[in-house]
Amino acid sequence: MTTITAGKAREKFSELLSRVGYAKERVAVTRRGKTIAAIVPIEDMELLEKLEDRIDLEDARKALTEARKKGTISLAKLKKELGL
Repeated sequence: MTTITAGKAREKFSELLSRVGYAKERVAVTRRGKTIAAIVPIEDMELLEKLEDRIDLEDARKALTEARKKGTISLAKLKKELGL
């Protein structure tokens, strides 16, 4: 992965977009020596979003399974217990 400072990225933004969009290069952007962002091809971003969706779905299924096993309480009862 290429690394570039934020200032250089600003200067060469159009070139960076071409390198990322067409050459599928990944670019890390640094500020004051610390990596703060990345410019990645859209395919990478789409894959990341699919992975996040899969993780969210697994978490939701686990929560539903736990709710079925342990039961649930109404929002009114929860508010009362919390003094709201």
